[in-house]
Amino acid sequence: AAERIEAFHRRQVRQSWVDFGPQGTLGQVVRPLARVGLYVPGGTAAYPSSLLMSAIPARVAGVGEIVVATPPGREGALPPATLAAAQVAGVHRIVKVGGAQAIGALAYGTASVPRVDKIFGPGNLFVALAKARVYGQVAVDQIAGPTETLIIADDGADPALVAADLLAQAEHDPLASALLLTTSAALAERVRDAIEAQLPALSRREIIAASLAANGGIAVVPDLETAVALANDYAPEHLCLLVRDPWAPVASVRNAGGIFLGEASAEVMGDYVAGPSHVMPTGGTARFSSPLNVEEFVKVISLIGLNGGGLRALGPAAITLAECEGLTAHAAAVRRRGLRTQDSVNAVWETLGPASWRSVSQATFTES
Repeated sequence: AAERIEAFHRRQVRQSWVDFGPQGTLGQVVRPLARVGLYVPGGTAAYPSSLLMSAIPARVAGVGEIVVATPPGREGALPPATLAAAQVAGVHRIVKVGGAQAIGALAYGTASVPRVDKIFGPGNLFVALAKARVYGQVAVDQIAGPTETLIIADDGADPALVAADLLAQAEHDPLASALLLTTSAALAERVRDAIEAQLPALSRREIIAASLAANGGIAVVPDLETAVALANDYAPEHLCLLVRDPWAPVASVRNAGGIFLGEASAEVMGDYVAGPSHVMPTGGTARFSSPLNVEEFVKVISLIGLNGGGLRALGPAAITLAECEGLTAHAAAVRRRGLRTQDSVNAVWETLGPASWRSVSQATFTES
């Protein structure tokens, strides 16, 4: 899993660039964040996969120090799988603390917990509210809500597999949402029967039953176009296309954290080993946000290095905009660099004057 996650995210690495032009130098420098905090849920279950999905993109980005906060068990120990994942992922420090207090410690720092620049990772309601509270003192990736999966299936889908995918989603949490949109009323009935048949054998059946009762659902729609339109409105974290040609609807999908194509691409595979981070936008935020990726762990610094020619060519436009905004000190700062009024007029005339203006005298242009 770690190898696949790293290989996928290395394709996202953003490069610095510099453009040496006739008017000077422009560019941007990409710098990794110095220290980040990764919250890894615990308590009811261990999630070494969440650690891998957050820490490996941070390491690929070149983050200086990766601090993981995760709640220990009742005996004060962490699950061996979580510790192993931390070592594989290249984590620098683990703090045995969870909940809102973990977010506060990472945001403000304590005697034993270093202050970080940005906090990542999903958690329960208290973690989400804490992240919202500290935002501004520290950056956060997103305010993650309960996990959600929306399956679109046609009459060719295997009802047992559709049911299994819905049950797997509901297993996360009583607040998790597992939904099915299908063009087949017959499939809807068979999926419902398959859920009832598979549920008793599952270890977290009480959680699953609560999730399905409160937030699950199966709806029959007239066609795939309607299903995709509803999916775009819902903007699910996971959109699973269990249809005969799963590639066909992709061009119409605008809002989703991840698209899972066909029965072999079970959402569970994305949870663990496919490669992309499974930390994805929830609660409709896929309308404007993306899954966790390398760019979340870097920042961009702009480079501006104009030369004298660039100042003469661009200064007049800067003066005009500054005076338009009533910021005379801005305009003066450009003029004090030796850009006289006539120089400004000449620069504008030579740089911006199209051929059609050539018939207008420069005196008229100056007067205007």
